[in-house]
Amino acid sequence: MVSKLDNTLHMQQQALTLRANRQQVLAGNIANADTPGYKARDFDFTAALQNALSGRAQGGVVLATSSPRHIPGSMNPGDSGLMHLLYRQATQPSADGNTVEMDFERAQFAENAFYYEAGMTFLTSRIRTMMSALQGQ
Repeated sequence: MVSKLDNTLHMQQQALTLRANRQQVLAGNIANADTPGYKARDFDFTAALQNALSGRAQGGVVLATSSPRHIPGSMNPGDSGLMHLLYRQATQPSADGNTVEMDFERAQFAENAFYYEAGMTFLTSRIRTMMSALQGQ
């Protein structure tokens, strides 16, 4: 029974995780708008969601160690290993090499926040429907 519930909510869970990760990437771009030489980053949400749903990761990040006594670390593929960060091409080059365009970043940030909120609303509605079915109402 639990596995059926998990399968039902899996896609929304993956989509919300990727939306939250994308929000962090976009916030990082906005925070570095005045940093000389900073290159704006983003990822293809559709491709990342397809990878997440198919269970594929685009390679995890393995931390380098300089001593055999260090604990080897790796990034959880469920976090951001499913997305491949790309550099965004600037439409208006700046003198300091920064590729962040604030109007575009704000629009992407607002759009992503909208989709995240819509996903949360859908997921909440789905859970309420399942709860009322389980309670026999």
